[in-house]
Amino acid sequence: MAKQRFLVTGGSQGIGAALVSLARKEGHDVVFTGRDQARIDRVAAESGAQGLRADVARPADNQRTVEACVERMGGIDVLVNNAGVGYLAEIGAIDMSRMRALFDINVFGLVDLTNRVAPMLTAQQRGYIFNIASTSGMKGGKAGTVYAASKWALRGISQSWQTELRPHGVHVTCVCPSEVQTDWMGRTGRNNPNKLYAADIAEAIMAVLRMHPRALWPEFAIFANNPWKED
Repeated sequence: MAKQRFLVTGGSQGIGAALVSLARKEGHDVVFTGRDQARIDRVAAESGAQGLRADVARPADNQRTVEACVERMGGIDVLVNNAGVGYLAEIGAIDMSRMRALFDINVFGLVDLTNRVAPMLTAQQRGYIFNIASTSGMKGGKAGTVYAASKWALRGISQSWQTELRPHGVHVTCVCPSEVQTDWMGRTGRNNPNKLYAADIAEAIMAVLRMHPRALWPEFAIFANNPWKED
């Protein structure tokens, strides 16, 4: 694979940080965003990537992020829309302000940033967009109204972008991981060595990039093979 210029949102922890690290190890240029400066600094120091404090829910931050990528890398080849938050509540008890805030990050912010990047990709007639959804976007579940709805939305968005961008040589892939061992929603006690690791998702994304550009992988789910296994 030729050297690529990555922009990874939510790159200061979890799946994003794992992808930042792997892409840098393979010799690619990487700019990543996050909201926690201490975490940004740690990932930047460990990986050699360039970190930027930015919130995808803020249009001005998204514009600043794109400008930073142009200034530091000369452009973008691979956009990984990874930033996302969770919120669980059953119907009848949903806080609508929290639902709107989640959609500002998981959906509206993602669209706003990609709206700014897509013209660059179509102009160069090549590029990749990865939208990190979830298996929660393939099946509903208890207390999942808000989070699952945002991930279902990403699947529809991805399919629309595929239709629009394929004629310009731009690939759009929707990634649907099952439960991954990350500090999701602050729940550090949920780790199980037989469940997925963030590195597994990062490796899957890099595998897609290694395919010949004539091939499009529109969507894939990734599960742990045997998460119920007892050590």
